[in-house]
Amino acid sequence: MLVRSGKIQFLFWAAFFSVMIYLMLIAIGVETFVLPDEKPMEIPYNTVITMFALYGILALVLLSGIVISTMIDNRYYQTFFGVMLAISFFSILAAKGMFG
Repeated sequence: MLVRSGKIQFLFWAAFFSVMIYLMLIAIGVETFVLPDEKPMEIPYNTVITMFALYGILALVLLSGIVISTMIDNRYYQTFFGVMLAISFFSILAAKGMFG
């Protein structure tokens, strides 16, 4: 059995949960704002608050992954978390551009 260090395990699980949180954000956004048959009369505030909370958690996980991977000099996870951070930032900008 191959035993990994605790830092590498943390990076793996942080990467896993960052992808899962991002997929949840995309699913919630598409289900709420893109797929409904008719445009809602008012903004669904509970969905917006949930998305803000998920983006905050995602930012926390991504930044902690970047810091840990930089401290142990792991290039794979540095690029992974950097790309995920850029994707999440650009998705926020795209959503802001589409929905105002």
